[in-house]
Amino acid sequence: MPSSVMLTSRRADGARSPAAVSAVGLRKSYGDRTVLDGIDLRIPAGSVFALLGPNGAGKTTTVKILSTLVTADGGQAQVAGHDIAASPDGVRAAIGVTGQFSAVDGLITGEENMLLMADLHHLPKREGRRVAAELLERFDLTDAARKSASTYSGGMKRRLDIAMTLVGDPRIIFLDEPTTGLDPRSRHTMWQIIRELVTGGVTVLLTTQYLQEADELADRIAVLDDGRIAAEGTPQQLKRLIPGGHVRLRFTDPSAYQAAALALLDATRDDEALSLQIPNDGTQRELRAVLDRLDSAGIEADELTVHTPDLDDVFFALTGSTEPSRPGQPKEDAR
Repeated sequence: MPSSVMLTSRRADGARSPAAVSAVGLRKSYGDRTVLDGIDLRIPAGSVFALLGPNGAGKTTTVKILSTLVTADGGQAQVAGHDIAASPDGVRAAIGVTGQFSAVDGLITGEENMLLMADLHHLPKREGRRVAAELLERFDLTDAARKSASTYSGGMKRRLDIAMTLVGDPRIIFLDEPTTGLDPRSRHTMWQIIRELVTGGVTVLLTTQYLQEADELADRIAVLDDGRIAAEGTPQQLKRLIPGGHVRLRFTDPSAYQAAALALLDATRDDEALSLQIPNDGTQRELRAVLDRLDSAGIEADELTVHTPDLDDVFFALTGSTEPSRPGQPKEDAR
């Protein structure tokens, strides 16, 4: 696997989509620890771009630099046409940021949180109340608007968090692990919200530790490893970097399982199942060759499933991790 793979993207007419965010050679160190080691990014306008990587890979640092919360040690970047170093105020006026941890103030109501954000954006009182009411309704929070935010569920707090981010009508939003800690239903609700934002023309930079989340939402994905981008492309392009796949055979009869294991010495054993790699490119021809091999050995499994490469496989291959980062794990570097 090459150390870095860049898979380019163009519109159907062959033209390159305009960039909402671009960066060249971004570098950042904390003491003797290099967090970003010269990364390049190009995020097309009106798309979802996901950053994946193990804990400490530099995902949150990237967001902080692009949102002007942290100064880069080297490199250049533009956000919404503004240079992050020369025009940080222009960047801040164009973006919204939702961090890993909720910015909601639990001591006041949801409505008061929204109105506080409207004041920070210097909206006139009447305009601020109108925007707050519209967003609370959009995020299904009207009934809870006058309740203390401390009584909200995790999903409600994250919806309020994003609603607060939208008060300033940003065209670019940075979502740093927005669904960490949410139950599956709340996570799917958040996914729908993100899709609706992009449909409305918003550009989203998403960092996530959920590989399924990136697969579901992202138009393009960059895999960060040890401060560098190991690969970038669409989810399908990244999956094609990993050759083949495997066939999983499950047996309920222990004797059939043992017989199959003796006949298929190169198979990987897993409880009641055996896994056989599909070599090369995992095409239909390669799969048929595996099935013919099973027939010739007289092996009949109770269940046969075909697994094609997914983002888990990409993650393992590109980062060298034994397992993907999981929400709730302690972080090596919270930056």
